[in-house]
Amino acid sequence: MGIRDIIEGKQQWRAHMARVKALPPDYQVVYKEIQRYLFKVGPIDLLDGRLLPGILDFFEEGVAADRKVLELIGDDVAAFCDDLIKDSRTYADIYQESIGRRTGTAEN
Repeated sequence: MGIRDIIEGKQQWRAHMARVKALPPDYQVVYKEIQRYLFKVGPIDLLDGRLLPGILDFFEEGVAADRKVLELIGDDVAAFCDDLIKDSRTYADIYQESIGRRTGTAEN
């Protein structure tokens, strides 16, 4: 990754966060909770993929349709996130596998 890629990545991230800040306050709170959750347990390719921009697009459509954020995602943010990443390999999966390997080698 060259310096140009880093700069472009930062510019894209800043533009993305500017869109988040343009959302109504309740949407911003929920988006940040989703982001926090996904950064903790989310898919390995989170930053390379379209998940976060897709969520932001979904939220912007919800705002345009004058819907409340919890009408879109339900009351459980974690369940919403888990459903989004159910078919993706996550950092939690890698951690569980590493524990399994350590446990497996200790038994031999």
